[in-house]
Amino acid sequence: MTVPPRSGEVTRGDAVLLGLFLACWALSLLSFTRVVWLAGSLPLTLYGYYSVAVALGWGFGMLYVRRTWGLPTPVRRRFLLIYYLGPPAILGVLRSMAPWPDQSAAPFVPLYAFGVFSILFLVPVTMRFPRPMG
Repeated sequence: MTVPPRSGEVTRGDAVLLGLFLACWALSLLSFTRVVWLAGSLPLTLYGYYSVAVALGWGFGMLYVRRTWGLPTPVRRRFLLIYYLGPPAILGVLRSMAPWPDQSAAPFVPLYAFGVFSILFLVPVTMRFPRPMG
């Protein structure tokens, strides 16, 4: 029988997500400094890239609301760092995997994708939902 986590306690899932996000940020940094060359390994169209940004924003916004329901504000801020600043690392890795001519032709695409992610993250965070069950 599993014991539910106490309020504000970091669960195993949170630790896995944090590790994934840190690994993606490190890979993005290594790709940006040209230590690791990822360009051309995933020719994702802009439509697909922005679709990933939409899905990440909405999904992690909902996950943040569900995970921090009823927690005090200082604890929610700590979780906000994980759930808001972590998923854009995945967007950074995906963009660094685009073909080099596409990256150089549209250098502000990651910034716009972060804007799309932010807007769709804030929608569930700012809405008032009834208390979740279970």
